[in-house]
Amino acid sequence: MTDATHKLFSKALALPRVERATLIEELLASFDGGPRASVDAAWAAESEERLDAYDRGELKAHTLEEAASIGGRPAETQ
Repeated sequence: MTDATHKLFSKALALPRVERATLIEELLASFDGGPRASVDAAWAAESEERLDAYDRGELKAHTLEEAASIGGRPAETQ
């Protein structure tokens, strides 16, 4: 790793989790450049934001049965 790359990496590590996840997704997407990459990056950022909100106590977790009833469908069990 070059000195410049190492400095960039250190700066990236200092970013908040959501921004790091977005950066990772964008870097990976740059290898194939497909349209799905931007969708994947958006979902990664959204999932990280939801996890952060849960960690802050702003979101409540639901059981499979609760989530299915919210969606109007019965829960599938294995």
